[in-house]
This record gives sequence, C-alpha cells and structure tokens, in this order.
Amino acid sequence: MVIAVSVTPFLLNPYTLGSFLPSLPLDSLFSTQGIMVMLLAAYAGAMWMFLTSAPKVYTVMVSDLEVARQLYEGLLDLPAAEVPLHYYYNYEQTIGATGVDPLYLGSSPSFSSKMTNASDGLWYQLKKNTQLHVITGASLGSKNQQRHVCFDHDCLELILMRVEMRGLKFKIRSRKPLNFLIKDYEGRIIELAEVAN
Repeated sequence: MVIAVSVTPFLLNPYTLGSFLPSLPLDSLFSTQGIMVMLLAAYAGAMWMFLTSAPKVYTVMVSDLEVARQLYEGLLDLPAAEVPLHYYYNYEQTIGATGVDPLYLGSSPSFSSKMTNASDGLWYQLKKNTQLHVITGASLGSKNQQRHVCFDHDCLELILMRVEMRGLKFKIRSRKPLNFLIKDYEGRIIELAEVAN
C-alpha cells in the first residue's frame, strides 16, 4: 500500500504569526499591552538564562591575603577565574544601602570601608561553573595561625578534596562543623574552618 502525500501546499503557503496563534487576534498582540507582555516574557527568559549560567560562588574569609594567594595558587594550583558578571553590579553589597545617598558615604570611613569593590580579593576556579572568592576579614587563629573561614560546608569539602589530591599534609580536627589544618611548604599551619550556623 502506497500513500501519496503532497508537500507542495506546505511549502507554498507561508506561515504567518496568526497560524500559530489562531485564537489570538493580531490587533491585541501588537497593542501596547501585548507588546509589554512580550517584552516581559523576553526579559524573564533572558534573566533565567543569565541566572542559570552564572557560576556558583563560594566565599572564604582569610586573615592574610598574600598567604592565601600562596596557598590557593601555589600549593593547591587553582586556576585564576574571571569575576562573574553578576558581581560587577555589587548586588549583595548594596542591598542595605539602596536608600543612602552616595554623597554621604564618602565621609563615613566605617561605612565606606565595608563597601568594597566586588573584584577585590582573589578569584579561583574550583570546578566547572564553581568559583572561589577569597577576601580578607578573618581573625588569626590560636597561636597566630593563619585562618580561613567559610560559611559553606561544600566549599570546604572541595578544598579538602583538592588538598588530598595534591598530597599535602593535613589534619581534620572535626567533621561537623568541618575544621582542618594544612601545613604549607614554609611550615605555616593554616586553619580552614566552617562557621556553624
């Protein structure tokens, strides 16, 4: 049994927008409200694409940025990463200051020192689509040990896995919250600690 199908009517009749949306009149689609709805839908799609492609960022606070650079670049051999696009806009640092006039921020050293540039610190690629942002702000540990503090358990797990892969000397002090020590090549003890919530 042979069935003959003619393809020419499909090729000769161009499809219009009305053929895909037969119940929607074109005058309402191209009205001001229709265009606004289409723009909002396009904006929502663009934001979804932007946010799903943005890398996950873990932040570690350290007591000395130069010692941290030697650890992450030297011992752990983490590749440097670009500052993610959503960090250029300083969204997490301006949440509490949206109603404050920038004219008043310059004369207040206590407030302006807290408002830092997003690119400050060190940026490393932990794994695909996961970055590490290293900033200053942690106090020294006991016996003036270097200290790296993180609020995220998964971040410290990734760093510990990297330490194990590189064959560095380390000692796990506790699993919950995760706290471990690393000895660098200069004999310094660096404490990496998870802050318990």
